[in-house]
Parts: sequence; structure tokens; C-alpha cells
Amino acid sequence: MSIQCNHKDGLFYRQTAFDKARRVVIKVGSAVLTDKDGVNKEVIGNLAKQIAFLHNSGREVILVTSGAVAAGRQKLGVPFDKKLAIPEKQALASVGQMLLMHAYDEAFEAAGEKVAQILLTHSDLANRNRYLNVRNTVHSLFRFGVIPVINENDTVSIEELRFGDNDYLGALVSNLIEADLFICLTDVIGLYNGNPKTNPEAKPIYTVAEITPEVEAMAGNVKSALGTGGMQSKIRAAKLVASCGGSSFIGPGKEKAILQQLFSGEMIGTFFLPAKTKLASRKHWIANVVKPHGRLRLDDGACRALTQQGKSLLPSGIVTVSGDFGAGDSVECCNSEGRVLAVGLINYSAADIQKIKGVHSDRIEDILGYKDSDEVMHRDNLVVLQ
Repeated sequence: MSIQCNHKDGLFYRQTAFDKARRVVIKVGSAVLTDKDGVNKEVIGNLAKQIAFLHNSGREVILVTSGAVAAGRQKLGVPFDKKLAIPEKQALASVGQMLLMHAYDEAFEAAGEKVAQILLTHSDLANRNRYLNVRNTVHSLFRFGVIPVINENDTVSIEELRFGDNDYLGALVSNLIEADLFICLTDVIGLYNGNPKTNPEAKPIYTVAEITPEVEAMAGNVKSALGTGGMQSKIRAAKLVASCGGSSFIGPGKEKAILQQLFSGEMIGTFFLPAKTKLASRKHWIANVVKPHGRLRLDDGACRALTQQGKSLLPSGIVTVSGDFGAGDSVECCNSEGRVLAVGLINYSAADIQKIKGVHSDRIEDILGYKDSDEVMHRDNLVVLQ
């Protein structure tokens, strides 16, 4: 299949996905929610009506929102062009989050809906037990008929543990709850095969069958006015959702009836089909949620065993060790050229692997004085990366 679908096939695929979608995650960015004066309550009111329309159609809906820092700037009179240090951003987020949720609470109440606030840090999802607890909380809110409103907890997130942008957070939430559809509302129409500002023949791409490097390169054709993510992060988010069997949509969030238009079959924005092979939930968590703490360079035989034969990683195939990690941490596996081939949960600390690298498994106990496993990384806890 081509990376793009023809009009007829694209219309069929997207309409089928929208009709069948029972669980939907909607991410709305700062470029949609804010203007030069701060958070736009008219936009929030329209968004609430749109989401209420979906909820009343029998679907479970989550809203992933940005805008806390912008709301804080507005409240405290901090100019929008002023660069902020991290503590200043965190302070403004703590002020703005209250205003943002108050605006959502009022807007959804007017639309006849109840909402709940969930603030997440990356560590909430990187810890497996907390990851599952978040999922259980969301499912409980669904049973109560409540719409969860999720944002990153900017007040306590430190730079190295941040999600990076809410496109990534929205994709992780989509896969966390096994959503059928991830809708990313932004200030651009969609993806183009060229830069529409410089190329009059550039055409919008309505349906993408597979997110290839060619598609990712097209993200540079579209520029967003605001927000931290940009089109490239939205394409990466769609790719993440596709890997777990979900569909995605990127399109104009300021269209007044955008959700009705989408679910009634109008060809607007860009729609992304699911990947042909679905990644299991635990494998997704290992590959995309947990941040690696180190790296192992493997010999050619170990690389083939992992990528072509579905084998576990043994100490004999390890050439070098880098990073400071403990047993249970996520570690990358790379070839002699430094290209990352796989990632997984390690059974031994970095210090111990330094001692047993290059040796056979039957020597582990003699060297370390104990042996928890013959494998340094078991294939059940390992994901080969494309």
C-alpha cells in the first residue's frame, strides 16, 4: 500500500474508523486555546460543546489540554514574548492550571457534562504500578460518566523527566486506555506534500496509510504559530498511536464544528491509519514510555539473535556498557555503528554487566557470586525497534 490512499479508499478508511470509534482522546494545544490576550474562553466553550456531542453519542472521551502557562501569564500580566526560566514557568503553570480548569468546569457544565482533572508527570507513567493505577482511575471515571481532562503537572515536572510536549502525552494516554482514535487539534489544516506558502502546487494529504520517513519529512512543510510541539511532534504522536492499533487525526481546532464535520465524513485534515502489526501494551510501555538509563553495544551475533531470531540477550554478546543503571531499568541495545536496535528491561546492574560482558552464562555465578538469570535481558522484556 502506498503511504497515501486515493480519495475513495481514504474516505472509506476514515469513515469506518470514525464510525467504529468508541473511545476517543482529543488533544488541544496552546495554538488553539490561546490568543494574544491569553486563554480564549469562547474557544473552550465551543470545544466543550463539541466533546459533549461525542460523549452523548455513546463514546468515552478524554481531553488532553495545554494552556496552563498561558493562563498564568494572562492572570499575572507576564508578557507572552518574555522568556521564562523553569521555576517561573512552574509558578505560572500553578496559577494558570486553576484558571484553566475553572474555565473547563464552567464550559462543560453549560454543555451538561462533568469533568475531572488529572495532572501527570512522566514518572507516573514510567512506573508500571502507577501506570496501571492511572488507567484504572480513568476507567472508573468513564463508569461515572465523567470526562477526564489531562495535562502535564508542570509545577513539579523537572526538565529531564518531562513529556516534552502534550502531543506525546496525548499519544501515551491514547495507548494507555487503548483508545480507538486520537484527535490532535491544532492551528494548521493538516499535512501537505509541499510547503503551501512557497509552492502553489502543494496539495493537502487527507489519508496516510503508513508513517514512513518520507511522511515524517513532510512535517517540515507546515509551520504552527504557537505551541511547543509543531507538526513533527504530531506526526510522531500519530506513529506512536498507530503502533498500538489506533487511528489518528490532525486538523484545524478552531473550526467551530470540527468534530461534527469529522464524524459526519467530511474530508478535512489528515487521517492516519493504524499500523499493520499491533504492539502489545506491555511492549509499548517498555519501548515508548520508560526512559532508558544506559546502553549496551553488542557484537554482530547478538544483534542477529535479537533482531532476526527473537532470542534473549546473553552476556556473551555484550561488547561495551555505558550509563549508570540498576536491575529492572530500561537499557538500549545498539550495534557496532551505534544504531539502537532494541530496548528492554535489564536483569543486572551496569556494574555487574561490566564484570560479565563477553562471558558465557554458566560463568555468571562464579564472577558475581550469584545468578538471577542466564539472560541479561529476556526477550519477553525486550522490544526490537524498526
